[in-house]
Amino acid sequence: MDAHPTTDYCRYCLMCRHVCPVGHITHLETLTPHGWALTIASVQRGLLTWNAETVDVLYSCADCGLCRANCVTDQPLPNAIAAARAEVAANQLAPVIVYEIGELLKRYENPHTRQIPTRVAKTGRVALFVGDDAHYRWPSGVAAAQTLIRATGVEPVEIGVGRNNGYLASSLGFPDTARALVQASLDELRESGAQKMLVLSPGDYFAFAEHLRERLGLAWPEEVELIELTTYLVDQLKAGTFAIKSSGGEAPYAYVDPTHAVRVTTKARDTHAARTLLGYATATPSQELFWRKDRAHPVGSTALQFTQPQLAERLTRARLEDARATGAQVLVCEDAGTLAQLARFAGDYGLQVKGLYELLAEKC
Repeated sequence: MDAHPTTDYCRYCLMCRHVCPVGHITHLETLTPHGWALTIASVQRGLLTWNAETVDVLYSCADCGLCRANCVTDQPLPNAIAAARAEVAANQLAPVIVYEIGELLKRYENPHTRQIPTRVAKTGRVALFVGDDAHYRWPSGVAAAQTLIRATGVEPVEIGVGRNNGYLASSLGFPDTARALVQASLDELRESGAQKMLVLSPGDYFAFAEHLRERLGLAWPEEVELIELTTYLVDQLKAGTFAIKSSGGEAPYAYVDPTHAVRVTTKARDTHAARTLLGYATATPSQELFWRKDRAHPVGSTALQFTQPQLAERLTRARLEDARATGAQVLVCEDAGTLAQLARFAGDYGLQVKGLYELLAEKC
């Protein structure tokens, strides 16, 4: 991608500044969307160079998509930032940790363990993409998801078990590695013979519905329906092929919109599905965070957890503070990366964390 047009448009525009999560926690103008655009544009004009300071700024963006989601002209600034990172990484100017994580993704297809994913040699009409966060960081959610899918009369074929969906690699500046990761999952999907692929989170949906096309130049197979598990379950509820037993007496809870939820608002995706499922499963009304829905801030589960761990922690703690202010005692989310980050610090705020799929599996 040529970053020049986007960064030229964004460098002096403040339209999305008010929603930037990194800007909120740092109060630094440089670490806001127009600050990143101005930095990149200044390097392009020869006014700055990529050095330790400017590269640190470049890798402080969360790549969460909130700027674009709140832009009336739909400027793909996150893609321009990723393109700038790719240039920096190719010129051996990125931080050391970027290359370390990039090598793990290239060799082991995930950043969590030195183990290459094993393809499942099964076929079926419905595939379930598991990914690396769900497999390594929140495996109970995968087991619960399997229970829920089977309750609809379907035996899913797991694919991509332990493999990154490609987003992290491109966010760090390694588009070729990202393409290889996505292609491996597409090949596995083709081998499964599935006509439908379920994903566990908005992040995975974004990776396969938009990210592979916009950043990587790949295409999703038209003959395969891509659908989030939450949307699938709501459809099954409406069709009468799936049921949830509601119960009362739950502790006050808040639903935390997953990281990347703001990026996927296509007609094929039910943006209210998780809240709808909670409404079926609980008699207690959900508390709402201030930063929610189309302005939902991420936790530190993006590339920041590797490049800027202090910023990642502050993002996570900001969501926990937001949740505590609502009076909630339990936080619910379907995304493994979000859940894992929240669980790291939830005890400091007197909060508990519960996976949506686990909660639903107990009541189906």
